[in-house]
Amino acid sequence: MSYQALYRVWRPRQFQDVVGQTHITKTLQNAVAQETFSHAYIFSGPRGTGKTSAAKIFAKTINCEQAPVLEPCNECNACLGIQDGSISDVIEMDAASNTSVEDIREIRDKVKYASSSVPYKVYIIDEVHMISTSAFNALLKTLEEPPNHVVFILATTEPHKIPLTVASRCQRFDFKPVTNRSIVERMQTIINAENIAVSSEALEAIALAAEGGMRDALSILDQAISYCDDRVDMEDVLAVTGGVAQGILTDIVQALEQRNVQQSLSLLDELIQNGKDPARFVYDLIYFLRDLLLYKSAPSLEGILERAMVDDAFQQLASDISSSWIQEAIAHLNQCQQEIKWTTNPKVFIEIALLTIAGKEEQHVPQHEQNSDKVIELATKIQHLEQELNALKEAPPAAKQPSPSNEPRRPKPKSSKNSYDVPYEKIRRVLDAAERPLLQDVQSEWASFLSRLKSVSAPAHATIQDSKPAAASQEALIVQFKYDIHCSLFLDNQETVESVLKHVTGKDWTIIPIPAHKWQELRNEYISKQEDPSPAEEDNQKDDPLVEEARKLVGDDLLEIRD
Repeated sequence: MSYQALYRVWRPRQFQDVVGQTHITKTLQNAVAQETFSHAYIFSGPRGTGKTSAAKIFAKTINCEQAPVLEPCNECNACLGIQDGSISDVIEMDAASNTSVEDIREIRDKVKYASSSVPYKVYIIDEVHMISTSAFNALLKTLEEPPNHVVFILATTEPHKIPLTVASRCQRFDFKPVTNRSIVERMQTIINAENIAVSSEALEAIALAAEGGMRDALSILDQAISYCDDRVDMEDVLAVTGGVAQGILTDIVQALEQRNVQQSLSLLDELIQNGKDPARFVYDLIYFLRDLLLYKSAPSLEGILERAMVDDAFQQLASDISSSWIQEAIAHLNQCQQEIKWTTNPKVFIEIALLTIAGKEEQHVPQHEQNSDKVIELATKIQHLEQELNALKEAPPAAKQPSPSNEPRRPKPKSSKNSYDVPYEKIRRVLDAAERPLLQDVQSEWASFLSRLKSVSAPAHATIQDSKPAAASQEALIVQFKYDIHCSLFLDNQETVESVLKHVTGKDWTIIPIPAHKWQELRNEYISKQEDPSPAEEDNQKDDPLVEEARKLVGDDLLEIRD
């Protein structure tokens, strides 16, 4: 096979060819020129950013016959032999397939022998994080005291998996993702040399799809060249990468902002029918909205946009849509992106997200309601402070009396939030005065009350969200909770809840919580008493008023009634 992929043909041969890593190449060049380079390095960074290429260039530079130099000459026998792999003193190994202790011990045994063809023996170990812990331990001694003629270069995409004992014996260089501008400039150089016609928009799209990897960019370019006929355009790149054209993204965002559900869902269906990846669509839409928000906030930041090109439609969209709407849309799409990772039908979740975004008002809560929530919150805090101040005025804290030394201290019983003492008498009095219309009124407003409470105090809302009103009088409201612990937790936020309830319903109710199972018992007992009075109650009703008065004075035990 005579054809070679572009990333192989244009693999860097000098430090100046390593794109976007000047902070590393300049340091290595100075170290070589001054002959102060180290015996061990760690090259870490994302895939396709030039780690192994830089390692090979470094091996050529320190072994070049013209050394010390800033760049390898690529003409001497040493440079040419290292480049084509014919010199055995520069060893490239993949740690993914050489993970055992025996592989590392073989290196340790051979490292003491002097190099045969070049001054320095260089070991380039790629994906070094994949070797076992015992293999790392076998490498430790060699890294700590290597022979003067040996240099180790450990390349990895996951530096956190390298043991600290190994990392501390190496100089570490972190390769950064290559910027889109640097990728475009490098690809422009390549297509000029290869005499390939590629539009500037296509180059920008390739750089965006590469996500900081120069090798990925050249692979996409190679694929797009094979896909097209004679010239690579934006449509060719989108077809190869599965991306979505900016015009379609603009139309979808405009339809969502205008609450045109039918158009937005039709555009989504058309994209998926044409074979677009749903996850990639959400990804592109999030970054398009991100660029829209950045451009709207600061138009001078056009150079840092990642997914959008500033055209007339983009500028018009930025002027029409508010920043708050964009932020809400990004939040919903981000949640959708998490959900579609674990489903076999992502289209459903995307449709739900689009429906949610299209159904949102410009502001979820009117400004006067937002101000009202703040007033409620402040009023609640003031009420707390007034109650504490009155309590201190009525009962100032007394000075602590020293306890006698001979009296043992009794430990205070620990209170448990799982236990709650139900105020049965209070609840019975409420039931006596309960009115069905009052209960129906509060039930109809319960959902809006919970919504308002959530905006005022999320902790208070959490304690009462699973409850429901059970009975209501003019002064009190009985609220049914699932368990005792919910009642106990509610008591810590009772004043806040009652304040918001008063604002929503207009009634100053005292809320009395009760667990569900105890409420059923008490309710059944109360109903049975109302429907079937006991014999004692009947006798009481027939008693003479004089006897009843005597019973109140002395009680049933001392009372004796005679005809």
